[in-house]
Amino acid sequence: MTVTRRAAFAAAMGLALAVSAGAQAADPIKIAFIDPLSGPFATTGESGLRSFEFAAEALVNEKGGVLDGRKFEIVPLDNQISPKESLIQLKRAISDGIHFVVQGNSSGVANALTDAIEKHNKRNPEERVLFLNYSAVDPALTNEKCNFWHFRFDANADIKMDALTDAIVENQDIKKVYIIGQDYSFGKAVADAAVKMLGEKRSDIEIVGNELHPIGKVKDFTPYATKIKASGAQAVITGNWGADMVGLGKAIIEAGVDAPIYTYYGAHDGITATFGELGEGIIRSVREGTLNPPTPEFKKLNDGFKAKYPDNDINQPRIFNTIDMLAKAIEKAGSADPVKVAYALEGMEYDTIMGGKAWMRPSDHQIIQDVHISVHTNKNIEVDADNSGYGLVNEKTVTMAGKDSPTSCQMERPDA
Repeated sequence: MTVTRRAAFAAAMGLALAVSAGAQAADPIKIAFIDPLSGPFATTGESGLRSFEFAAEALVNEKGGVLDGRKFEIVPLDNQISPKESLIQLKRAISDGIHFVVQGNSSGVANALTDAIEKHNKRNPEERVLFLNYSAVDPALTNEKCNFWHFRFDANADIKMDALTDAIVENQDIKKVYIIGQDYSFGKAVADAAVKMLGEKRSDIEIVGNELHPIGKVKDFTPYATKIKASGAQAVITGNWGADMVGLGKAIIEAGVDAPIYTYYGAHDGITATFGELGEGIIRSVREGTLNPPTPEFKKLNDGFKAKYPDNDINQPRIFNTIDMLAKAIEKAGSADPVKVAYALEGMEYDTIMGGKAWMRPSDHQIIQDVHISVHTNKNIEVDADNSGYGLVNEKTVTMAGKDSPTSCQMERPDA
């Protein structure tokens, strides 16, 4: 090869490498969203998807992306709220080269995914996947079923129940409590925690009912509401979400049960609009982030979200924490490699857009953050829900809730 031809060849190779490097830098970082987009819980799933898409754009892509220009791309995969279908969608995501999975609706699904991802990562160390759980709150996921690849960005059911029962026992008029929930791992965890914590905090409180109902299959909750009224309950605790929360809450109120309903997910996605005046001062929700009064930063973000999605709300601010903390972890790691990103997430401290701090506890990958008890009302509302004029106003705050809570997690860590 002559000097001239060698120079031309080298120039061509250099150009090819530069183009390749540029293409790689521009490749989006795909995030698989595995949640229900059809069936009875489609409204809840679609609401979460809108939040993830907006968070990716507003917090990452519009700021130039991560790692010198790589954008986030949310890839929606409908699991029909089925653990079996979720595993099919997980295989599809992995075959598409996706290394980050988000999911939140149903702890039954989360338990299936975390087991499958742990097994996959052991068998395929070159194609590892991180599971970012934004809403499945079965305590087992960060205790006996914990693993290095799972991170939870919501307070678990025990942490939330600790805050709820603190509020209940402060009301000396409450001496009879009815517990009702969906029949799966999360519903059972809520019921067990309620019984245990109420017993520890107020021995004079009587549990006058404790039952589970089929998830997503009850068309008429009137028989359940009739039993609650007959029990003389002075407070109701439920972990119901989606259509089951709407149906149960409405039946209880219409049955004339004169008692507060303490919930995990008693707002937004049509729930607040359905309750409207009926739920005034009755529905109480435990959640992260204060909607009313909002921080100026959250109000601005919410205004932008409503301009793009006028029929949806930011009802799960933890989704924004998930995306922003992932972006910061990738930048800290200097890589999108799941192992490096996981180590960057461990112990991360983060200032949330709704005020307060969040900390990813290294021992079990459970987020620690402020938890609030809020009441359904149309008074002092700046950020409403379902365009109804009603929303949630903060009544009680537990700072860094569950920070010292025990965990049985014993996870194996890979080499960094």
